[in-house]
Order: sequence, then C-alpha cells, then structure tokens
Amino acid sequence: MKIRFLSANEHKLSEVRQILEPVGVEVIPIAQRIEEIQTENEVELVRDKLTKAFSMIGRPLFVEHTGLYLDGLNGLPAGLTRIFWDRLEADRFTALVQGLDSQCVTAKTVLGYCDGRKMYQFEGQLRGTIAKHPAGPREFQWDCVFIPQGHAQTFAEMGDLKNEISMRRLALDQFAAFLKTSRGLA
Repeated sequence: MKIRFLSANEHKLSEVRQILEPVGVEVIPIAQRIEEIQTENEVELVRDKLTKAFSMIGRPLFVEHTGLYLDGLNGLPAGLTRIFWDRLEADRFTALVQGLDSQCVTAKTVLGYCDGRKMYQFEGQLRGTIAKHPAGPREFQWDCVFIPQGHAQTFAEMGDLKNEISMRRLALDQFAAFLKTSRGLA
C-alpha cells in the first residue's frame, strides 16, 4: 500500500520510511511545510496541521509532530519544541536543562492521519533524560541530547537502534496496525 506523508524534514522522512516500508507501507513524500499553530497542545497542533495538509493535497495522508516534555519545566516546551530548539540549539539547551531541578523528559510523537472522511491520531511516548552535553551528530534537532530510559547513549549516537525503540516507532507501529486492519493488509 502507498501512503502520503507531508513533512519538509528529510530526517523524519528517512525514519518513517525505515519503519513503515518493511511492513509493506510505501511512503510517498510531500515535501511541504505547514505553518503550525503556536500551542503547547500537540493534539490540537497535529489536528490543525492535518486539516491544513488535507485541504492542500485533497488526498489521504498523514502528518506528525514530535516534541519534548521536560519535567523541570512542567511539561514545556511540548508543541513548541521546534521553536524552542531553533532558538537555543544543543549547547544552550543542555545548559538550560542542567539548571533545572530535573533533567527527566518525555519524548512524544503524535501522528495524524486523514482518510478523506475521518481523522485518526496515534501516539508514542518514551521517557528519558537530557544529556549533560550534546553527543553524536547534531543534524536531527534534539537527537544529540535525548537519552532514552534504560540506555546510556543519545539517539544521535545509537544509529539504527533508535528506530527500533523510538517514540516515532511506537506511533508508527500503531498506525501500521490500523492500516492493516482498516484496509485488509495481512
């Protein structure tokens, strides 16, 4: 089966393909950026993004948003993670988090899918901590600072292991299971 994915982020596209294609879902990229609403509520953000994407494309597709929810900031930056990260980048972000009373964090992916009639959402969460210092390649936003619970390396240092355990993987596994049951894929 083929499915459209709207994202201007090549790293996200690569991960989505690596996770979905082995289970029989061919990802058709739509490299466009949607102007996201400014909210900490990721469910509202994804719903708005999906509505805008579907009105542009007019065909079944999915979008996603992944954010960090810092315990030491009462769950912020949440839906504002990209803005937060773009302003601070790796070194200033880790310095800020080290000054908080907790370096614990939840990384969450919310995926939205519209089949043309109805919207569906799928979510994956992963607990972890923010590293004292960035480690690994810095190309994919906060991968160089997020250490998943039970591991000693950042996502950026993990290579392909990241795609086996990530919050994006958890959301995409739910999505793939939904597609199989709703479309008769087996």
